[in-house]
Amino acid sequence: MSAKSPFHNIDYVFLDRDGVINQKPPEGEYISCWDRFHFLPLAEAAIAGLNRSGRRIIVVTNQRGVALGLYSEAGVQSVHIAMRHHLAAHGARIDAVYYCPHDKNQCDCRKPGTAMFEQAFHDFPGASAANSVMIGDSLSDIEAARRLHMPSIFIEGDPEKQKPGAEKAALLADATASSLAEAVRRYLI
Repeated sequence: MSAKSPFHNIDYVFLDRDGVINQKPPEGEYISCWDRFHFLPLAEAAIAGLNRSGRRIIVVTNQRGVALGLYSEAGVQSVHIAMRHHLAAHGARIDAVYYCPHDKNQCDCRKPGTAMFEQAFHDFPGASAANSVMIGDSLSDIEAARRLHMPSIFIEGDPEKQKPGAEKAALLADATASSLAEAVRRYLI
């Protein structure tokens, strides 16, 4: 990888969850339990490849359904435990998961806020915006990365499930890919 690439010194990979790791539900619906969580094709292999490359994987996900009363924080944690067990069975590992349970405009952690990233930088002292990348499928993911001056990759995903702002996100990101697997193959391994 060329030294001019924004991805040449990446040690930490921040991933959004819904739409990057697992299938995004239709707009207005939420992943409230493990039965609704379905990995996207090759996501497990992509994460395992990042693990083999020595990179740390950190999930940062907005979980507004908690604030809306659709599921509990215990439910979110249960999904994340099951996700990690599933990945372990496929030779893959996520090093940390941070989630925002708040509604819009209630906090600094909900992306495009940066508090989840800042907490990760605190918890992983070697991590910084300079040696990290954000891979996400929404404008808020890419805007959070830009606020931190962190490189980003926009996952285009299923056009029918893209949130408003997808075109702007694609323009703001340092790169685009159709999936996590493609992003890892093209830019990180």
